[in-house]
Amino acid sequence: MREAEVSNKQIKGIEIKNKDLIIQFYFDENLLLNKQNKSLLFRLRNTDTVISFPFTQVASLNGYGVYETAVDLNIYNKDFSQKAIWDLYVQLGDTANKKKYRLKSNKQPFALVYYLFEKDNSLFTPYTTKEGGISFKTTPPYILASVDEASLQKDGTVYLSGYSFYPLHNSLQIGNIKRTLIVSNDLNEKKFRFPVKGKMRKDLTEKYGYGLNNYDNIGFETIVNIKQCLEHNRAVNLRFYLEFSFSDSDAVDHITSPRLSYQPLIHKNVQSKVWKIGKAKKKVTLKATKQRGFLTVSASVFYLNQEIQERIRKIFYKWKQANKIVVVYKILFQLVGYLPAKKKSIIFESFLGKQYSCNPRAIYEYLKEYHPEFDMYWSVDSRFIENFEEKDLMIVPRFSLKWLFKMARAEFWVSNSRLPLWIPKPKHTTYLQTWHGTPLKKLAADMDEVYMPGTSTEKYKENFLFEARNWDYLISPNAYSSKNFRSAFQFDKKVIESGYPRNDILYDHGTKDNMDELKKKFNLPLNKKVILYAPTWRDDQFYQKGKYKFDLELDLKKLKKELGNEYVVILRMHYLVAENFDLSPYKGFAYDFSNYEDIRELYLIADLLITDYSSVFFDYGNLKRPIIFYVYDIETYRDKLRGFYFDFEKTAPGPLVKTTEEVIDYIKNVDSMEFTEKYNDFYNTFCYLEDGNASSRVVKEVFLK
Repeated sequence: MREAEVSNKQIKGIEIKNKDLIIQFYFDENLLLNKQNKSLLFRLRNTDTVISFPFTQVASLNGYGVYETAVDLNIYNKDFSQKAIWDLYVQLGDTANKKKYRLKSNKQPFALVYYLFEKDNSLFTPYTTKEGGISFKTTPPYILASVDEASLQKDGTVYLSGYSFYPLHNSLQIGNIKRTLIVSNDLNEKKFRFPVKGKMRKDLTEKYGYGLNNYDNIGFETIVNIKQCLEHNRAVNLRFYLEFSFSDSDAVDHITSPRLSYQPLIHKNVQSKVWKIGKAKKKVTLKATKQRGFLTVSASVFYLNQEIQERIRKIFYKWKQANKIVVVYKILFQLVGYLPAKKKSIIFESFLGKQYSCNPRAIYEYLKEYHPEFDMYWSVDSRFIENFEEKDLMIVPRFSLKWLFKMARAEFWVSNSRLPLWIPKPKHTTYLQTWHGTPLKKLAADMDEVYMPGTSTEKYKENFLFEARNWDYLISPNAYSSKNFRSAFQFDKKVIESGYPRNDILYDHGTKDNMDELKKKFNLPLNKKVILYAPTWRDDQFYQKGKYKFDLELDLKKLKKELGNEYVVILRMHYLVAENFDLSPYKGFAYDFSNYEDIRELYLIADLLITDYSSVFFDYGNLKRPIIFYVYDIETYRDKLRGFYFDFEKTAPGPLVKTTEEVIDYIKNVDSMEFTEKYNDFYNTFCYLEDGNASSRVVKEVFLK
């Protein structure tokens, strides 16, 4: 079994020994604790057909259990030998309350892991899906081949070495097979052919033979004259394939492999050289493609200025990875901060540069419409830059050199979450902290214990309060929040009690016509009501710092059965939650909008909200629509993780339920739910300032003084 980084719900390794398929995977031991009904599930894609197998725990590693199952492929010949795709899940629970968890790939190559159903002439192999899941496919036999050693040479050639094997023929005896490397380009599909020599690969026998197969002779190596494939004036990308030619007394059969993958034995994935090809210098790069790991060689005209910029960027990145950049960056930031402020310049950031959303967006859009004299930029995490494209925004990649100069000389910063501690705020900069919710759960200094990864209770509070001292203004949606913000953030400067700017839209666009327009935009049925499910994250359930896991306790299968004729469900996870839910069994009923940044539009189309302890219900309450609180773990959350600022059970403007059945019952009777007086009390306490003009009040207080 090949090792990879340990992660929950992830494959550890897959072997096929003779007729036995052996699968090992990691899974949270706590989830499996005392679970009598559990199985590894093969689900035939786009159908309800499943085959389940028991599994047992064989080890523990880094807080996860290692579980194993074995499948006799001879017994399941009829199921797995036909052309199909099978997706892998772990299933927990009995017939009435089943939950499925998609297993993820460890993103390592499944080299020479296959089973040949000889009678049906079909090949059964594992593979990684585009979404990162683990699946098995049954196909006609094909050549299993990969490159695991490649190097660009000074003379314009490329050395390639790897292995190739065709299960249908006895290609372990390689003598009667001629192998040829085929190189094609993406401009005109012209093909170039190069001879291939055999190479002994005893390492493959040791690693994948399991004492049953001898792979010594399936290795190959070749020298490719790449220059002759690159004689074009335009940029070009080369693809690589292997051709097998089988000779007998009468004819020659030719079979071509799928595109060759590149899985280097030594981790040097990217190589570049500058070659003179024809009259021009070209930069030639050898690497594996990002999504599927295919071997590719690309060539483009070499420009010295671009190359210098790229090398500076790489050095900058290496410093950043080694944490040296923080020291250099901080010093440079301080020096630039001594320069005069750029008047009327504003840097906006929302959720650490991941979104164009929330209160910063509302303030930005108000200023853009009514005060275009301001020079406004958005701070953007480069990994999420697609969220900001085609929005007519001026963006600056977070922590880039351009960002440093814009931030250090800006007159205003606007953010809804904390900035890194090492960023020194210049004296000329006014920092507006908008925050991102009315607090139900305790925050910062008011928390008794902190269960988040990578910190302690004392360190978390110390860091939080250190950053809060940089804030000059803090927006509050109501008097209740003002009191708790001052306590939690130890904030003694100006609190702007204005209502939340992001909620202005709820008073301007809450008509049925607007709802229908948004439904069309999202491709949702106009004749069905919308349920918005928007839970928060759990501090003690995480994959790593900043990435939290969430187990979907709400039973979508039951919801669809009972409510599918009248409703659809939209899922909107917290931005810190790092889950990818498989909603394919609920197509047309359940939709995942977790990556949709503007939750305000989801509020507008939702006929009712299901949430837990998330602050979304304070915002949604402005619409005076039904809210159901699905709080299956309220005792743990209230008494251990966070604690609440008020008696949640008594004050919540809707019923608190713990089971899917209760949720369904309340939705079926939503028109007769009697909580008007309670809702009015809630509205008058938390929403009384909201009137569609919060953005205007904030702008006058901060930017127009």
